[in-house]
Amino acid sequence: MPKRDHPLKLTRNIGIMAHIDAGKTTTTERILYYTGRSYKVGEVHEGAAVMDWMPQEQERGITITSAATTCHWDGHLINIIDTPGHVDFTVEVERSLRILDGAVAVFDAVSGVEPQSETVWRQADRYGVPRICFINKMDRVGANFYSAFDSIRERLDANPVAVQLPVGEESGFVGVIDLVDMTARIWEGTGDDYGKVFHDKEIPDELRDVAESRRAQLVERVSENDERLFEKYVGDEEITRDELVEGIRSATVEGLITPVFCGSAFKNKGVQMLLDGVTRYLPSPEDVPPVEGVDAKTGEPIERKATVDEPFSALAFKIMSDPYVGKLTYFRIYSGVVEQGEAVLNTTKDRKERVGRILQMHANHREDRPAAFCGDIVAAVGLKHTATGDTLCSQDSPVLLEAMDFEKPVIHIAIEPKTKADQQKLGTALQKLTEEDPTFTVRTDEETGQTIIGGMGELHLEVIVDRLLREFKVDANVGRPQVAYRETIKKPIHDHVLRFKRQTGGSGQFAEVEISLEPTGRLADEPRQILDENEQPTGEIGGYEFSDDVRGGAIPREFIPSVDEGIREAMEGGILAGYPVVDVRARLTDGSYHEVDSSEMAFKIAGSMAFKEAAGKAGMALLEPVMEVEVVTPEDYMGDVIGDLTSRRGRVGEMSERGASKVIHATVPLAEMFGYATDLRSKTQGRATYTMQFSSYEQVPSSLAQEIVAKVRGE
Repeated sequence: MPKRDHPLKLTRNIGIMAHIDAGKTTTTERILYYTGRSYKVGEVHEGAAVMDWMPQEQERGITITSAATTCHWDGHLINIIDTPGHVDFTVEVERSLRILDGAVAVFDAVSGVEPQSETVWRQADRYGVPRICFINKMDRVGANFYSAFDSIRERLDANPVAVQLPVGEESGFVGVIDLVDMTARIWEGTGDDYGKVFHDKEIPDELRDVAESRRAQLVERVSENDERLFEKYVGDEEITRDELVEGIRSATVEGLITPVFCGSAFKNKGVQMLLDGVTRYLPSPEDVPPVEGVDAKTGEPIERKATVDEPFSALAFKIMSDPYVGKLTYFRIYSGVVEQGEAVLNTTKDRKERVGRILQMHANHREDRPAAFCGDIVAAVGLKHTATGDTLCSQDSPVLLEAMDFEKPVIHIAIEPKTKADQQKLGTALQKLTEEDPTFTVRTDEETGQTIIGGMGELHLEVIVDRLLREFKVDANVGRPQVAYRETIKKPIHDHVLRFKRQTGGSGQFAEVEISLEPTGRLADEPRQILDENEQPTGEIGGYEFSDDVRGGAIPREFIPSVDEGIREAMEGGILAGYPVVDVRARLTDGSYHEVDSSEMAFKIAGSMAFKEAAGKAGMALLEPVMEVEVVTPEDYMGDVIGDLTSRRGRVGEMSERGASKVIHATVPLAEMFGYATDLRSKTQGRATYTMQFSSYEQVPSSLAQEIVAKVRGE
């Protein structure tokens, strides 16, 4: 059996998470440089960051996909996942946090806690991930360590504890004070040495009082969570450095405190001490509770401890299409060992899989490994049926780990290939992209025939379309999805007669029908209730109904279904603008026939023509889909959100509270909701979320209806 080349106790699985532009990727690049993983520093603004390897990331200067890498520091093996900060790619953070043991939350020293910082913090809370904070960009104009520190406590409802203080701020930022060792580390170089030259000195006199007061607070907060230290603290005994480090570590692992570091990753100050903090205070796979799952055969809850003696169990958290090796499946191993070429069971799908190759990833570079052990984060080639959130385990003792829940897409656009050659490729490419990204959906609209893609925001879909062109060589057009309008009649029309007669050589065509139409939906005096199989009302109204009121055999029985069929066909084609007609009751009241010339076809044509003429006389109304919208927003933005919904022809209904947020319920036409995700984020700094679902069809105001009809007719 292969042997682990690194002790589990000295392994750290961490993620770097933050709001967009707080400096996550820059911090990760410095970590790779200091740990010897990179030989030169890649800068985000130059498009040269190792972790931002996708062309779309390099052009935009943002992280889109979470990238994994491995490095060594102070005898420890650190697996790092650099996650995106943009709200559109929040799924990448979600699935990374699900499998990590610890996280570094990066904050901007000027802005403090920002909206997306709140989102990722709540995600980490949900998965119980211990974390440390790094207040970055201490060299920026307006940087304020203490204000950023307070915002962590107030806005995140967290329990931050400073383990460092800055020496100077803005352009005068030269170093940090370590409150555990009570020394100051000063970087005196110009920055060309990438922060490798520094000196540990006495704390400057002007900062000694602040440092001693903050250290006293640190000792007090740590002692509150450790009985042994508390006795020493109360008895005024001295707490040694090692005891303090151990106290900080155990309180951090239990999630009782969050140590706060500071520095400037771009100016190469403070990152080495942050790495020390990762190895000192964040947990190894041994320190976190065993992973819980259920026995796939009996359904009984079981635990898997992080040891190689337990059966193999892992969770796939990311799928990636690699142009060289095909489908890559990233997974985190919770227990046991897996070897190259081994057959494993996918319990979620109940299928056997073979692990072809095991790869250690460094951004998009790969190193082959013969085996992987509990606590490792690796990628495998050869897993054909595994998707994000699936459990992989040994075939002898199947276990099902808790899967991941993902949010539903909030924005949809239509996509179509530019040429016939792209048609086939588009289907394959979209399938691969949906495998990679659980928040990206593809469906075909049955009515319009359009392919509709859905995602978490306009940037998300813009990147998808860009990837289609670059990676899959598919040229596609995108546009607003067509709204599925409907038509209906405005008022009843009685006893409309139509005679259909066509004489050609031989037998001709003859049919005469008399029909009455009336609305059954919202425009009716008494709307028709739709019933279920048990003849009970479903709560819905409208629908189509055909009744045969012919007396005295004026039309033979066998021709009556043909009239119904003709009316249905006419309804599908629409009267006003080609949209389907709904909510109509048609009554066949009278008619006549010819012994020789009448046929099923003649009565079908007569039914269709009679309906079109009668509907034209009754007057047509255009109906549009109206959505039930629920917006959850902080109270500060409530006025803006309600004003925006009203401007979209929305009707605001009840309002309620959910925790500290307000919930607004409204009904808004679907045609007005395109681009709402982006507008809502810009109005609320990204702090509001919304969901919507179909409610009903309602009449379009006449001025708008005229515009829509004119556009369809090309007038």
